[in-house]
Amino acid sequence: MVDVSAGLGSFSFEAELTEEEKGLIFLRARSAGLTFCGCAHAAFLCKLVQSLRYVIKGPTADRDSLASGEDSDICVGILGLGHMGKQLLLALLEKSGIKPSHIKISSRRPESAVESIKTGVECFFDNGRLAAWADVLFLCCLPSDLHKVCADIHSHLSKHCLVYSFTSGVPVTRLAQLLGHNFILKPQYDFFACDTADVWLSCTHLTAALTDPLLIEASSPLSTSGGISVGLNWVSAVLYSLLNICTSTSLGSSDALSVINTVLKDKSPHAVELDAHNFISASKAASLHTEEYFPWISLTDAQTKETPLMCFLSSSTSMQQSISAAYKSVLCPPH
Repeated sequence: MVDVSAGLGSFSFEAELTEEEKGLIFLRARSAGLTFCGCAHAAFLCKLVQSLRYVIKGPTADRDSLASGEDSDICVGILGLGHMGKQLLLALLEKSGIKPSHIKISSRRPESAVESIKTGVECFFDNGRLAAWADVLFLCCLPSDLHKVCADIHSHLSKHCLVYSFTSGVPVTRLAQLLGHNFILKPQYDFFACDTADVWLSCTHLTAALTDPLLIEASSPLSTSGGISVGLNWVSAVLYSLLNICTSTSLGSSDALSVINTVLKDKSPHAVELDAHNFISASKAASLHTEEYFPWISLTDAQTKETPLMCFLSSSTSMQQSISAAYKSVLCPPH
């Protein structure tokens, strides 16, 4: 189809803007970039958690799953089906490898989720039910709705449910108070001036954008090439999340490290081997027996205080490169 308005300046988006408004055009790219990065990073996390579960179950997973009538997919809940919730659902269906039957949505208007239901994703309006069911729960609600949402799910969250919040303006410490829960991941994005920030304007269709190597590169957690970065704090919290999941499945410290290193090496063959000293203090690591569990790590503390893992990540260029390679391998695998 021919675009009859092509080349006609009077039909462009910018034509009717004042000079002052034109100075804010960069926010269009930033908004698109934040949505893309948020969805891509969430899909990466889910893929790591999914892979972790498969490695923990081991080679008998398929046989056991068939015998029990279940499989090893994690259960992912999306609370809120506004713009972010819808885009996140598309990203998870496209990139996480999680079956639609293992994704559920709670929305005030489940009748508006016709397209989601067609994919096999169940949608209803019961926040408590969703929280009780999910292994990973994404909060995509408005800040104005957060207090009610937290009241709905507070008593339904298991200790081992990873809550991932996209709700803006509410820090992780406040979320922890509202939920009485410390297994919460809240991405914090930093912005940088760069000449390539307009790359995000091509994100008109998320599913197509998620196949673009340039966008995947720009969204890499430690990259600043697109003017947006989630940084080492998020990476540290993701790795602590994997450690907690191992602890919740009663893996001893030696096995937990082996499983996490196996997952990372599967995504990035040259990944650096992590050991106990990278996660906990030297004194605790020295006294930790191989069959003993790692202590449960508060993600609230992991995102607000200096941790051994954050210190390690900050000083290890090779580990940063391994994480970036793993991210690109998951979202843009080689053919």
